Amino acid sequence: MKKLLAEFIGTMTLVVLGCGTAMLVGCDAASGSGYLLTALAFGLTIVAMAYSIGNISGCHINPAVSLGVLLSGGMKLKEFVSYIIAQCLGALAGAGLLALIFNLGNVTDRTGGYGSNGIGGVGDNAFAGLLVEIVLTFIFVIAILGVTSKKASHGSFGGLVIGLTLVVVHILGIGLTGTSVNPARSIGPAIVAAISGNTDPIASLWVFIVGPLIGAALAAIVYKYLEKK
Repeated sequence: MKKLLAEFIGTMTLVVLGCGTAMLVGCDAASGSGYLLTALAFGLTIVAMAYSIGNISGCHINPAVSLGVLLSGGMKLKEFVSYIIAQCLGALAGAGLLALIFNLGNVTDRTGGYGSNGIGGVGDNAFAGLLVEIVLTFIFVIAILGVTSKKASHGSFGGLVIGLTLVVVHILGIGLTGTSVNPARSIGPAIVAAISGNTDPIASLWVFIVGPLIGAALAAIVYKYLEKK
């Protein structure tokens, strides 16, 4: 239960700080400041969580990461399912907190959907969005598998490497899909947006579930091959 609580808290924190930053500053393509602030918010949150709950649950806070760990032999199926439930509930709680804060404070949500993902940046082409999410998640998860490998020699800098990788992934992906690489992070805001009357994120939500899971599975397969003697 402690592991699941850690995953719940970690995912909730990621949504509050990452999506909350996006809601507050927007993602202004003209100046790029919104891109960078949002990318840093997601990446630095991962760094903070990695060093705070990493020793408890491994700090997956992402179903795609958990899938990569499962396929790499790092966890059992029952634990994997439990992790996903805790992560999705955490993301939903995080999005709910943002809705409460922004609505009570009458603060403008510059994303229009509680930081939810969308495929408008790729011309509403679902295949293009799917491809973006597969590639970005592959990069993110293979970095995680490498850093957390028993053969890694990074010392205590693993969390920093993972966080910075997420920053880079967001810098590219925000303008295309809003960058998910994390089904839970997409599910929470999309559901809260739908409850609030904006059902657009729900229509393309499958892209941000299927894409990251495919990318994570590919990363696990490729990394196992690369690491094998």
